[in-house]
This record gives sequence, structure tokens and C-alpha cells, in this order.
Amino acid sequence: MTVFKIPESVLVVIYTPALDVLLIRRADAAEFWQSVTGSKDAPDESFEQTARREVLEETGIDCQPGSALQGHLHDWGLENIYEIYPHWRHRYAPGVVFNREHLFGLEVPANTPVCLSPREHTHYQWLPYAQAADRCFSPSNAEACLMLPRLAAREGTP
Repeated sequence: MTVFKIPESVLVVIYTPALDVLLIRRADAAEFWQSVTGSKDAPDESFEQTARREVLEETGIDCQPGSALQGHLHDWGLENIYEIYPHWRHRYAPGVVFNREHLFGLEVPANTPVCLSPREHTHYQWLPYAQAADRCFSPSNAEACLMLPRLAAREGTP
């Protein structure tokens, strides 16, 4: 039985108080730098649960309930609907061409250790938010980086 990806995902912009953004390079597309992204594992998994799980899986940064960073994950209340790139559509059920992406921000202390999942990502870098936006391959990811000063100020200190 083929298990298809659910076309509902999260984008989590991980950033420091100085608004440096963590970007990770995809293992399957070396030119693609991005923030943490990932699809729901089950239809009833909340976007928040997905965000916390994906951050831990992809970066080793723990913002799960009970962790020191649990209160630092912020639901930005924003969503994007975008067309799934043709070369990744085979991961979804036949006829699925659009994905719903929910945005989060995660503020972490400067020098937070990062431990990548090597099957998903090969390198990481911290960049000032505007430079991070320029480096992102995804237009929605770039836009989220550029909105960071306003969104982070709205959240205040966790």
C-alpha cells in the first residue's frame, strides 16, 4: 500500500533575538536552502504538533512540551497555498497539486546547537533575516523571513 504525503505542512522560521535565521540545505536538492518544513504525519495531527516534531527531527532543537523552548514556538496565524513542484508531486495522491502551509516562528538563543538529520539536510547556516530571504529557494519562505522583524516584535519575548 502506498502512503502519500498529506498536502498540509508547516514552515518554521527559527531565529535568534538578533533576527539571524537558521537555513538548512536539502540533501535531495543541494541548491535549495530553506527553513524547517514538513507535512503532517496524520490528518488529525495539529499544525503545532507538526511544527514541534519537524523542528526536532530536522535540527535536533527541542521545543516540545516540557522543554526549555516550549514557549518559544509562535503560531504566526498565516498560511500559504502553493502549487507543489512537479518533481515532488509523486509523493502525494494522484491529482494533488496544491499544498496548504502554516507558518510558525521559533526564537532560540544565539549559538543554539544544531544537529541535522543527514538523510534530509547536509549543511546549515545562520544568516541575518534579509540575507536568509535572498538565499531561500521558496518564495513563501523568503517572504516569511522578510516579515520576521514585524512578526517577532508582535510576539515579544516568550
